Amino acid sequence: MAASKPVEAPGGGGAAGLSRWQLALVLGAPVLLGAGAIYLWGRRAAQRGKGASERKTPEGRASPGPGGEGGSGQPDGPGHEEMSPLGRAQAAKNKGNKYFKAGKYELAIQCYTEAISLCPPEKNLDLSTFYQNRAAAYEQLQKWTEVAQDCTKAVELNPKYVKALFRRAKAHEKLDNKKECLEDVTAVCILEAFQNQQSMLLADKVLKLLGKEKAKEKYKNREPLMPSPQFIKSYFSSFTDDIISQPLLKGEKSDEDKDKEGEASEVKENSGYLRAKQYMEEENYDKIISESTKEIEAKGKYMAEALLLRATFYLLIGNASAAKPDLDQVISMEDANVKLRANALIKRGSMYMQQQQPAMSTQDFNTAAGIDPQNADVYHHRGQLKILLDQIEEAVEDFDECIRLRPNSALAQAQKCFALYRQAYTGSNALTVQAAMKGFEDVIKKFPKCAEGYALYAQALTDQQQFGKADEMYDKCIDLEPDNATTYVHKGLLQLQWKQDLDKGLELISKAIEIDNKCDFAYETMGTIEVQRGNLDKAIEMFNKAINLAKSEMEMAHLYSLCDAAYAQTEVAKKYGLKPPTL
Repeated sequence: MAASKPVEAPGGGGAAGLSRWQLALVLGAPVLLGAGAIYLWGRRAAQRGKGASERKTPEGRASPGPGGEGGSGQPDGPGHEEMSPLGRAQAAKNKGNKYFKAGKYELAIQCYTEAISLCPPEKNLDLSTFYQNRAAAYEQLQKWTEVAQDCTKAVELNPKYVKALFRRAKAHEKLDNKKECLEDVTAVCILEAFQNQQSMLLADKVLKLLGKEKAKEKYKNREPLMPSPQFIKSYFSSFTDDIISQPLLKGEKSDEDKDKEGEASEVKENSGYLRAKQYMEEENYDKIISESTKEIEAKGKYMAEALLLRATFYLLIGNASAAKPDLDQVISMEDANVKLRANALIKRGSMYMQQQQPAMSTQDFNTAAGIDPQNADVYHHRGQLKILLDQIEEAVEDFDECIRLRPNSALAQAQKCFALYRQAYTGSNALTVQAAMKGFEDVIKKFPKCAEGYALYAQALTDQQQFGKADEMYDKCIDLEPDNATTYVHKGLLQLQWKQDLDKGLELISKAIEIDNKCDFAYETMGTIEVQRGNLDKAIEMFNKAINLAKSEMEMAHLYSLCDAAYAQTEVAKKYGLKPPTL
């Protein structure tokens, strides 16, 4: 489980990487509220950013000050007794503004329409203001189609008109035109240098909605994909009381070698479950579900084990809907081994957490602790759940109980240290941070072969900007687990934060993909960096690869949000020539 994300859903087995806020820190930019994280900009923008007030009122003039291109609305010059066409248009607009402020929106619309008809066509900025003001009045009447149409006219006349773009974005939101809404609000964010909270909140909202919609459809029709052998072994290493992951006993298999075709050696009983276990030892994972199914259909003596094994591999390939009935059945089998039932509860609880159902997740973990109170896995995985729920003290209690039951659990001790560190770090308590860091030193000294200990310590060291030592810890991880792709991703991110070395960072992340071409975290991170570099097409390619490897609908929704944000930036660049700053 080395170099895993410590706060992922319990039972995640270390496939994910840094949490979003950590990734943002590594890249030296803020995360804009979850799914909008792809809108990354310099720290200075975040520090300067001020929330703007709601844009409701019409505008008095198109240009920012006297003498602007829009004209003053005054007569052409001294001695002119009659107003110019532009002057009459400005007068109609001013009358409309008075009606608008009085809440007489229909009359305001009439005045703005008059202003549009009177305005000389070459006065683009003034004309764009009149259309935008009429759109503001239509907005008050909730006539969203008219709002969008008038804002489009305003933007055609003045392509960088922030008020018109944002008002059109809100109209598109009301009309459920999410793609168009996202493009408009992306343009607004760039024009405002990501300093307006209101526009960023809308971007985040529409990105999440788009992500959920696309993920729901994609996940429903996705082809099941077996993770890499490294991921599967890492997953099972997070359990110590899991019967199905234990090797076959001597009496359960013959001494024959496997045949030339690579089939499993004959087991002494005609059991689909035992054959599945043999395939598992040989890392021939694609055959496990089918062999487990044979045992279940035959109602063999290992039926409970086969149900749990099949459910576990359904979870691993991202098919939670198929896993749940199997887990439900094992949990309800009161005559089954209690450790099988407890393990099924842990896995179902982890599944519920991935589905953002924390109450049901907590209930399953509590039930597992009730039926098998001496099972260290229950407390270890419930501790991870408590970290996710930001219940750090309860998490530490669970890790302590796990350690009491299994004193040599290096993983639980390392994760307890990380929980204590997070508590100290978020509380800005220097003394407790120092104590937590010493705790990591004690763990890696006591368990020098626990790669996870070095990985979690490295993340804490990175937070403390002790980059050189963090780099040493990642090297220790690589020495212990050279085939763990996520460690290379973490080390690559460290190069960006520490030395701003893009080439070295990308080289390490590319190495991760070379080791495990199913490492979605590597593709996601590569995509995020390519956005920062301004390589949006490459970023979209990386995000799409990560989407195809996503193991849950929630993870897929997040990745679609990143991809959609990058795509929106490409469209804004084409339409308006707008690009955010790059690394």
